[in-house]
This record gives sequence, C-alpha cells and structure tokens, in this order.
Amino acid sequence: MANDKKERMKKIRDEILSFSLSSLYNDRVQNKMFPVIGEGNHNANILFIGEAPGKNEAMTGKPFCGRSGKVLDDLLEYIGIQRSDVYITNIVKDRPPENRDPTPEEIELYAPFLDRQIDIIQPKIIATLGRFSMVYIMKKFGLERELLPISAIHGRVFETSASFGKLKIIPLYHPAVAVYDSNKLNDLKKDFDILKQSI
Repeated sequence: MANDKKERMKKIRDEILSFSLSSLYNDRVQNKMFPVIGEGNHNANILFIGEAPGKNEAMTGKPFCGRSGKVLDDLLEYIGIQRSDVYITNIVKDRPPENRDPTPEEIELYAPFLDRQIDIIQPKIIATLGRFSMVYIMKKFGLERELLPISAIHGRVFETSASFGKLKIIPLYHPAVAVYDSNKLNDLKKDFDILKQSI
C-alpha cells in the first residue's frame, strides 16, 4: 500500500515536471526554478494546503521553507506535531511571478493534481492556509454555503465527507500573516490549539 501511494505520488511529480500547459512552467524553466509538489507523510492524518510557492520554495522545490515556513514549523512544534508526520502542499505547484496571487485559471489548471494527492493521502483533517485554498477546498467538499471571509471563519471546524470517509476542514490564516503582523501569531496559535483538539 505504501509503495502504491509512493508510485502514484511519483506519477503526479513527473506530470507536473513537464506541465507545459501552464504559463508558469515557462517561468520555471527560464528561471531554473523547481515546481513544489509537496512533502511529508503519504499516510498523514493532517494535510496542509497553501496557495502557491514563493521564491524560496521555487528555488528548493520544498513547500513552506522560507519565513512563513518557519512560522508553520514553530506552530507545529507548539502543538507537539512533527512536520514529518503531516503532508504539506499548495494548490498551484509553480511560483507565480513576483509572488502575486494565483489566478483562477492557474488554480483550475493545477487543482486536479491536488485532488489526486488528497485521494492518495486520504487525510482526516485538511487545514487550509490562506483564502485561496480555503475557498477551493470548501467548495470542493460541499461547504460553499458556509463560506465567509477568512477573518470570520478561521479556526472553525467544518465536518464533511469525502469518497474515502469523514473529513474535517479547518481554515487557517496563511502563516505569512504572522511574518508581517505579530498580533496574528496569537490567532494562529489559538487555531492550532483547535486543530490539535480535532485530531
């Protein structure tokens, strides 16, 4: 089973490496950057989903490895969870130029890869990081009626179901907010406390 998951994830990686349908692919090749597929435990109970890689991520191919990644690592440590026990990825797998927001077209192009990753991992909890992943995931799992601005629903637990069983979705602020506003770190800590209680 573990090998099967690994092979399916490798197939996704190989497809993304040559994903020339996306204009972001050309930027990646020209700038000698990497796509960011995701990393972590393929049997994780918790799947974190951000929006798109930043510069540090595209230079290394690793998700959340810059300043916001340090915030995420600290928050995981705060609730006693190893980064290696969760899986971390983004909807969009290539970096938008100048770290701009991903476009709806880019989200639509890359989302099928994320959908397959979710089906492979079969998490019990999806924690979305930022509003783009929040909107996509809540719509995907039939929670569009619950959608409000992230400031209104961060840290709430939404129960739904997927093809593989029961699923909890917890919208969280993107860790980058704490890089620019230290007050948001307290909000994130409270939300991570809720995340831990939901496991």
